[in-house]
Amino acid sequence: MAWTTTALAVALVVFALLLPNDISKIEPGRFLRIPAEGILGAALLLVLPPRARRIVAVVAGLGLGALTIVKLLDMGSYWTLDRPFDLVLDWILLDDAQSFMKDSLGENGALVATIGVIVLAVVMVVLLALSVLRLSRLMVENRHTTGRTLLILGTAWITCSTLTLESSGVPIASHSAATLIENRVESVRKGLRDGEAFEKQSAIDAFADTPPDQLLTGLRGKDVLITFIESYGRSAIDDPQMGVPLGETLAQKTQELKDAGYASRSGWLRSPITGAGSWLGHSTFLSGLWIKNQSRYNNLVASDRLTLTEAFRRTGAWRTVGIVPGTQKAWPEGKFFGLNHIYDSDQLGYQGPKFSWSTMPDQYTLKAFEELEHGKAGRKPMMAEIILTSSHNPWAPIPSTIPEDRIGDGSIYHSLQKAEGKDPKEVWKDPSNVRDEYRKSIQYSVTSLVDHVAKYGSKDTVLIFLGDHQPNKTVTGENPSHDVPVSIVAQDPEVLDKIADWGWTDGLKPAEDAPQWRMDKFRDLFMTAFGSQADGTP
Repeated sequence: MAWTTTALAVALVVFALLLPNDISKIEPGRFLRIPAEGILGAALLLVLPPRARRIVAVVAGLGLGALTIVKLLDMGSYWTLDRPFDLVLDWILLDDAQSFMKDSLGENGALVATIGVIVLAVVMVVLLALSVLRLSRLMVENRHTTGRTLLILGTAWITCSTLTLESSGVPIASHSAATLIENRVESVRKGLRDGEAFEKQSAIDAFADTPPDQLLTGLRGKDVLITFIESYGRSAIDDPQMGVPLGETLAQKTQELKDAGYASRSGWLRSPITGAGSWLGHSTFLSGLWIKNQSRYNNLVASDRLTLTEAFRRTGAWRTVGIVPGTQKAWPEGKFFGLNHIYDSDQLGYQGPKFSWSTMPDQYTLKAFEELEHGKAGRKPMMAEIILTSSHNPWAPIPSTIPEDRIGDGSIYHSLQKAEGKDPKEVWKDPSNVRDEYRKSIQYSVTSLVDHVAKYGSKDTVLIFLGDHQPNKTVTGENPSHDVPVSIVAQDPEVLDKIADWGWTDGLKPAEDAPQWRMDKFRDLFMTAFGSQADGTP
């Protein structure tokens, strides 16, 4: 029993030191390396006096436990956001992770998973502290054997490092734990400095003092619909498994728009995020600032920055509305974005079931928009920000397109969901199925939007639609771009003439070599193209 306990203690410590912080990099070869931190830590414990040794052993074990928790947080962050967890700015995202688990596993499943994660974290920290304490005691009891072993391991580490020997493509002489700690410290420093840097950037606004009568003069009299399609990323178009069928849908919808009198142009925008955090993409697009984390978002909505939506409201020439079916609680930031009225999940009148995270199908959302705002007789021109959520992770179940006269208050979706809906737990057992369902959700959202505009739009309709970010790595694979497609659709040829020098592709599918702009550049380019004058001067 003693030997088994000791072996488990050694294994646990080595596991904590060598565990990578990206789940895609976990493979047996990574645990066959020699950790420099283990050798140096053992040597330190060997020479310390008894009282100091016990204190250092406990502290080292707790530190290893904390390091392991950070690695696990990184795994989740890499999987969803394709970046490590920000120890300063990302804690608020754990609430979104909890919401996602509720939608994927159900409320009871999410509760069990949450309790399991907390218990695992506590047990991991305690076991590592006990393991280091036990090993330090055994090393002192066998001081000569321990000294010789450390000398051999140290020599082996230096040899492997000098000869750059590798196992599974990574160096056998490992110092990954120390490197991770160093990177984390630097990341925390950058996070603490980020607020000051963002404040300087946000103070520069070319249109802050532009008089209202000189804003967006090239769109007066038009209905402008700014529509975000959740998780509509470049991978949906470029990946062969998804791109071929989606390309066919985009080609078909491009032709249907032409038949209805519309033309369209498309390009690429680089989102500040990937995998999740839609509001950061939305606010980047609308504010002209790079909103890459929650701290920047909080500072933005507390400022007087001119957003694209606020520019429409400020002119007095448009009624501005927000259609935000994913908003299920108070959203005071809506006033910052210049929206005269906000329709959240409660105000859209939906009586059907949720489709996983999405509170209602996109087809219903657009129908409600038509009935509540767009279809009103005698109204003034409007600017609407519309968030379509049917393509939100986990992409199951997906609603089906149905005749509009059957939609009603959405109650019909109860039977449709039971008849056609797929269980997300089953879908997520196979990455290929995940990509397939993701692609279908994008096709559904694009189809719902284009069909709506073709039916209810007019010569004064201008549609701008785009993705907010790429989906997670299960869909995109490793090292995805942050690009999302963006399209502008209009009947009036003068609208697209104003962006002729942008070099965008005709149709709803941007070419591979179409311009790629950072998303925060769009606001100024758009406002300039459509007549806004910087600082009120020609």
